[in-house]
Amino acid sequence: MSLYAAVAVSGFRRHSTYRVATAAGIFTNTVFGLIMAYTYIALWDQRPHLGGYDQSMAITYVWIGQALFITVAVLGGGFQDELIERIRSGDVAIDLYRPADLQAWWLASDLGRAAFHLIGRGIVPMLFGALFFDLTMPGTPLTWVFFILSVAIGVVVSFALRYLVVLSAFWLMDGGGVTTISGLATMFFSGMLLPLNVFPGTLGEVARLLPWSALLQVPADIFLGVHTGSGLLKALAFQAGWAVVLLGTGRALQAVATRKVVVQGG
Repeated sequence: MSLYAAVAVSGFRRHSTYRVATAAGIFTNTVFGLIMAYTYIALWDQRPHLGGYDQSMAITYVWIGQALFITVAVLGGGFQDELIERIRSGDVAIDLYRPADLQAWWLASDLGRAAFHLIGRGIVPMLFGALFFDLTMPGTPLTWVFFILSVAIGVVVSFALRYLVVLSAFWLMDGGGVTTISGLATMFFSGMLLPLNVFPGTLGEVARLLPWSALLQVPADIFLGVHTGSGLLKALAFQAGWAVVLLGTGRALQAVATRKVVVQGG
């Protein structure tokens, strides 16, 4: 366990060295937050209770999304490109010989990355939004605790989804296409563009059951107080269930990949 804790700390430190990129990311998230906030204001002016949110909740949702955009790696990134390249070149064979679990190693590294981005790129846009807009904030410290827990589980779900994308490189030797499709699906079904509560009919029901909703929609609803009591526990269980299923699927697929697929270049 100490090994993986060290890997997580290393991941945090690694991403903390990119200070210019972090500053640029904060600026980008803040600008997009402003654009989306005023878009939501116009939309909720016409539909004051759209999706069960009032306007303050809807604007708060925008800034939560900008705070979590990189944390949950909506468009991919993190370990993906590096591990795909290692699979393509055959260097992953060296990783498999190391006395550490491949999936756990990269999960620990990604948790460190996410922790840095939550602090480094998440806090400032949220503070900016709170300064210039009327946001709906949690009423109790316990809500903050459950929100952070939900974000942590969401990061694990995000990792598990991206790990499946990476494993496709064992067969395709190039994960670019799958990564692009995965990013688009995540952007749409996580609720980053529009809350899933707004999606009509069957589309909304299905979207809220898919694993991507664990990345943003569930943490945001916990923050906004939509999930309370037993509903809160069900929301966390929903996230944890998808995390277990997807991690298990990744482990099974990894076993097939390393046993059946010839690593090119290794």
